[in-house]
Amino acid sequence: MIVKEYIKNFERLGFGMFVHFGLYSVLGRGEWAQFTHRIPAEEYEPLQKQFVPDPDWAKELALTAKRAGCKYITITARHHDGFSLFDTCGLSDYDAPHNCGRDLIREFVDACHENGLIPFFYHTLIDWHVAEYKTDFPKYLKYLRASVEILCKNYGKIGGIWFDGMWDRWDADWEEDALYSMMRSYQPEMMIINNTGLSERGALGHIELDSVTFERGRPEPINLSDSPKYIASEMCQTLGSHWGFAKKELNYKSLGTLIEDLCCCRRYGSNLLLNVGPRPDGSLRPLDKAMLEAMGEWVAINEEAIRDPRPTDIKVNENGKDFILKGSENTYYLFVHGLATNGDPNVSIGISESGHTRSFDFDKEILSVKWTDSGEETEFKQENGVTTLLTKPFVYGEDLVIRVAKIICK
Repeated sequence: MIVKEYIKNFERLGFGMFVHFGLYSVLGRGEWAQFTHRIPAEEYEPLQKQFVPDPDWAKELALTAKRAGCKYITITARHHDGFSLFDTCGLSDYDAPHNCGRDLIREFVDACHENGLIPFFYHTLIDWHVAEYKTDFPKYLKYLRASVEILCKNYGKIGGIWFDGMWDRWDADWEEDALYSMMRSYQPEMMIINNTGLSERGALGHIELDSVTFERGRPEPINLSDSPKYIASEMCQTLGSHWGFAKKELNYKSLGTLIEDLCCCRRYGSNLLLNVGPRPDGSLRPLDKAMLEAMGEWVAINEEAIRDPRPTDIKVNENGKDFILKGSENTYYLFVHGLATNGDPNVSIGISESGHTRSFDFDKEILSVKWTDSGEETEFKQENGVTTLLTKPFVYGEDLVIRVAKIICK
């Protein structure tokens, strides 16, 4: 099996931000507003006049991603409505430069570089604006490739391109060989990702694809037994129910659930791509921003455990949720779920002073076990090839959802 270093480097990023931003942001009814609400083109396309992001939108977005602990951002350079945030260089006048006189993707790329983030581009495969998508598919594919070529050659080195929508026409000939070979000619080590949607999570595809996707579903191990090259995986998830900005969105996931999503991803070597939908001026809702920055607090505490360490097959016996990653030669990380917070029984729920342990088969001699959040050592014993760690409840005033123990071996 061929193992390419750029794919392994992608896995080491661990956590990225997904951004759905476009004309639909003006309506505040989600990214599928035009299709779902059957808005005719003559009503939808004039939204361009109201889509003028603030000058610093990209800088603020990148700064928020950095504070969240993200290492990359994937933005909708063009979504299904066909409107492009980039300069289409004469292919169309349905783009940001023809509207607000600015190349919003250029602003985005510059902001990523200023903050040490890697820019990725989402590009739709569906197009509701170009008639040829339905009437002359081969001609549409030439337009698609020309559009993607602009993104590959005009913005310097990028992390990759994330396609979406092939599931709309599974049986069509998308001429993938031509598309991907063109992309490789410009950027041989870019990640090429093609989302399989809700119905085909984790499915392998064309040999040039570098990562499978798990859309709004926690990842599982992928079967690479018949694959000639190593493939990464990535879970994309929303804060609420929508990808694009929705004014009436209140059904947000809990911060605890999102932290568990991130940890589950790392358990299987997957990245988490966590989505935000900026408002039409490019700003984030205060709740979106607050949740991302709170995620950043957890990531900052456990940075060393979620980037380089890789999955193991070590089984932790207690609850099925806990797992162990392997870091350097003699370092392992135990991710512990379900710890209560200790305190007065009239205040705390589900506490217990004793009986909190995690056990697993382990053939190496352990020198120490320390919590990454405090540096405090915890008790352990090793007998007959089984290691048992004492995992006391959180001290009242603390609850990190998942606690990580760093295991140092001889």
